[in-house]
Amino acid sequence: MDSGPSIEPLPPPRAAASDDPYAILRNRDFSLYLIARFIAALGQQMLTVAVGWELYERTRSSLALGLVGLTQMVPMVLLILPAGHVADNYPRKRTILGMVFLAALSSIGLTLISAFHADVLWIYGCLFAAGFARTFLWPASQAFLPQLVPRQEFSRAVTWNTGAFHLSSVLGPAAGGALIALTHKAAVVYAINAATTLVCLTLIALVRSRQTVMAKEEMSLSSLLAGFKFVYRTKVILGTITLDLFAVLLGGATALLPVYAKDILRAGPTGLGILQAALPLGSVVSALYLAHRTPLRQAGRALIWAVTLFGLATIAFGFSRWFWFSFAMLFLCGAVDNVSVVVRHTLVQLLTPDETRGRVSAVNSLFIGTSNELGGFESGFVAHLFGPVFSVVSGGVGTILVVIATALIWPEIRKYGRLNGSG
Repeated sequence: MDSGPSIEPLPPPRAAASDDPYAILRNRDFSLYLIARFIAALGQQMLTVAVGWELYERTRSSLALGLVGLTQMVPMVLLILPAGHVADNYPRKRTILGMVFLAALSSIGLTLISAFHADVLWIYGCLFAAGFARTFLWPASQAFLPQLVPRQEFSRAVTWNTGAFHLSSVLGPAAGGALIALTHKAAVVYAINAATTLVCLTLIALVRSRQTVMAKEEMSLSSLLAGFKFVYRTKVILGTITLDLFAVLLGGATALLPVYAKDILRAGPTGLGILQAALPLGSVVSALYLAHRTPLRQAGRALIWAVTLFGLATIAFGFSRWFWFSFAMLFLCGAVDNVSVVVRHTLVQLLTPDETRGRVSAVNSLFIGTSNELGGFESGFVAHLFGPVFSVVSGGVGTILVVIATALIWPEIRKYGRLNGSG
């Protein structure tokens, strides 16, 4: 079976990369990038809470809330492939700076719209602009990270990076909710997000770029599809993305947490907040653990077991009637999901040549991004037909079946070794 392009042998990892989990934080450019990403993600999480609160306060419409995700997903579906082309043919740092600036303008627009009570249609216009910025940011920033650290330290860089994002997912909604409760004004949150975005812009500007664009390709159908072609040829990446895609599509219970909190666990809104924090908390703890150990020696098997445990924990959560056991199962889902994310993202970036990293990252973002949205719809639709317990449990069973199928179709995954680029 074709295993895709060959990978050049790497030099043995330095002792610092294996023994000191904090050595990579002394890398100036990576630390600037990490802080910038955390600050921006924190502000974005706060903004998400504020947008939902304001739209519902002003419209009392659940449809208005549903349109938020759709508005931001449209530019991703339409433009993610051109975004990958841009990431490979133009300086990635310049793309990141331009899109972060656009995101800041979007937040400033939301601040003015909220402060002057302009029509809510303008809110969707700003959200579309933010979605446009995020579409071009994803492939450029994912392909930018490998330029900041040595290959043998990349998996640890990914671990710190995902840990920072998940920490923002814990702190951001709580901070956003607290500010709204204190001020009763979403405009304050939007203004803070604009400020955090501008801080992110400044920090990224200080990062030294090492990218060299050799020769620009014209945008053509063949160029746009280069990412798909590479993913298809490289069976480890194809299998890894497929596994994550269907695990998210089938195994996500988060869309039904309000139903579980209110009708099954009888936990109320406070319990809902605790349950929603369980997944990112699990991911943060997992990231800290992975950062303090050597890179995974059997990354393929770790991925297979992580997604299997994700499915089993989802099934257990589906059947649970005890609140704290449900919390523990969601915590476990977050922890093992972070293992999956670290392995997938590391493999995608290390096995991809730099000249196609942006387009391959675009393919990865397209499948994972849409699977999150479609996964929520799938869970809700099945719950509507057969009830929430059947929806969650069947999703967990489906995830385990996908793991078995993936291991059989792409044996290269379970055979993959050290997570430091050596295969």
